[in-house]
Amino acid sequence: MIKLYHAPRTRSVRILWLLEELGLPYAVERVEFRPPEKHFFAQATPLGKLPTLEDGDVVMCESGAIVEYILERYGEGRLAPPPGSRERAAFLQWLHFAESTAFPPLGIVVWLTRYRSGSEPDAELLEDARSRARTGLDVLERALDGHDYLVGADFTAADIMMGFTLVAARVLGVLDERYPHLDAYLERLQSRPAFQKAIAVA
Repeated sequence: MIKLYHAPRTRSVRILWLLEELGLPYAVERVEFRPPEKHFFAQATPLGKLPTLEDGDVVMCESGAIVEYILERYGEGRLAPPPGSRERAAFLQWLHFAESTAFPPLGIVVWLTRYRSGSEPDAELLEDARSRARTGLDVLERALDGHDYLVGADFTAADIMMGFTLVAARVLGVLDERYPHLDAYLERLQSRPAFQKAIAVA
């Protein structure tokens, strides 16, 4: 059985959400999140990161990689367009955009306002990070104009990846009334029963 090392309000929510959408059996190992003030890879998991997944002799981290692994091994064609299809390119783009483009400036905001100790956050650096985050949100706002989900009309695992990023953006005050399409999109995602089950895991 899949075992997931999990702490609430971390990227491991993405994996719980995916597992619930697919209806897969899994076990949760709850760990306390350790703020990375001095050391990265400081979490109480086999790889020192959250999320970490164990599946037999497979042990891996990185939420995007875990999502792809689960889809390939257990998805049976669900929540992803088939390889070689026209929609596959958009799926892969948004799957990775969520973490590699949209999230990094949000991570800087988190670091400056919550984890960096010893001084007040640099106001200019903080505003620069927020501005960069909004640049990514602008791209998403345009992409969702006239679309329910990132890959047209169908909900996919790319939406799971992006959903967590947008929740973080809203919590940090970056996702606001300037983004009506994103706001409606996030409401659709948060209304899904699988999302609600994932965030309820303590």
